[in-house]
Amino acid sequence: MTLPLRGLTRVWHLGECLLGSDAMETDYHWRGAFDNAEVNELHAEAFGHHVLGDDWAAQVERHSLGWVCARDGDVLVGFVNVAWDGGVHAFVLDTIVAASAGRRGIGTRLVGLAVDGARAAGCEWLHVDFEDHLRDFYFDACGFIPTNAGLIQLV
Repeated sequence: MTLPLRGLTRVWHLGECLLGSDAMETDYHWRGAFDNAEVNELHAEAFGHHVLGDDWAAQVERHSLGWVCARDGDVLVGFVNVAWDGGVHAFVLDTIVAASAGRRGIGTRLVGLAVDGARAAGCEWLHVDFEDHLRDFYFDACGFIPTNAGLIQLV
């Protein structure tokens, strides 16, 4: 089951300046096209593991409310997955930005567009969990608030 996203297929443009004289324009796409190899490479870089052969396209089509792709030209420089329960709860997963595109606000913009997409779909809550070193990013830059939560390691 999917809910209509009321116009969220448009492309967001955000001109961003790099340090120095170069300027890049980053395009943000809700439910944007990507190939598995580019997300696998970006994920491996962000999470420090070898490149896997995961089928991201099938995974997000089957289990996600949406996702946001950030591109500098044809290059995927950021990605966030928005999973959901099919009702009022959505979940931010795998917020990733290429190291070469870091410190430009791309991650914050990805999460902001994930918030917009979840809200437009009628979700009431957007959840995220993260490692301690990302507290400032999610709480200060993205606007999440601390809550109690629980976790059980299954493997």
